[in-house]
Amino acid sequence: MKEARIASLVLAAVLAVVVLSSSLYTVAETQQVIVTQFGKPVGKPITTPGLKMKAPFIQVVHAFEKRFMEWDGDPNQIPTKDKRFIWVDCYARWRITDPLLFFQRLRDERGAQSRLDDILDGETRNTIAKHELIDIVRSTNRPFVVGDDMADLSQPEPAEKVEYGREKLTEEVLANARKRTHDLGIEILDFRIKQINYVEAVRQEVYARMISERKRIAERYRSEGAGEAARIAGEKERQLRVIESEAYRKAQEIRGKADAQAADIYAAAYNRDPDFYRFLKSMTTLRESVDPETTLVLSTDGDLLRYLNAAK
Repeated sequence: MKEARIASLVLAAVLAVVVLSSSLYTVAETQQVIVTQFGKPVGKPITTPGLKMKAPFIQVVHAFEKRFMEWDGDPNQIPTKDKRFIWVDCYARWRITDPLLFFQRLRDERGAQSRLDDILDGETRNTIAKHELIDIVRSTNRPFVVGDDMADLSQPEPAEKVEYGREKLTEEVLANARKRTHDLGIEILDFRIKQINYVEAVRQEVYARMISERKRIAERYRSEGAGEAARIAGEKERQLRVIESEAYRKAQEIRGKADAQAADIYAAAYNRDPDFYRFLKSMTTLRESVDPETTLVLSTDGDLLRYLNAAK
């Protein structure tokens, strides 16, 4: 009997623990809770943190985030009003404002993300399709800043006028999306366009144009370099000719002075002994003009024959 009583007490304690654990639950600082009984909400949403109680076994606790949550959309191909096809990638921040309504309409965060996909993607597509590409790309009409490497190449094309701008477009998407989510128990806090890009075919054309512009800049630099090289080569040739001309002038002056001195020496030698001078000149002429293959025909009254006969 005593053992049966102890077993009963242990069983009762275990059942009490199970019932108590099923009756108690904790709400964290970052959570808000809806309690359901047989699938239907019971009572008001619980938003204060702490230890709470519920009916055991028949009531279920559904916890939702209190903090801001992220929606990150998939890039979509969207045509603009001026028929430019672009890829648009967006993101948003949202929160649950009415957990009871949220549970009734969307059940959980996965359902909310799916619904936000439909709403935000649709509103983004509608807004972009009504505006020109320039309104999506720019926010103000400030003039384009041209880099130093492009400043002298060509005059920049006049910028198109921005009528709305990206900021107003994102505000328009946000306002329209909020109208469609106010009855879902959620609030979209912010919406931004993360990235805009051309479709692949247009992007390749843009890259080709950028490459062409850079090639034009490179050709300009090469042309300027070739012109500078030609100028330096011309300057070098001019200086070389000046140096050569000056050297030739000095050489001619030296040669003229030498010739004058030689003439003076020859004249002095001739005046001392004219016969010896004529003999020396004749022998020099004979040596420079005669070789073993030469046949001489000499006049009988010439100095050269006379000198040769005298040598015999």
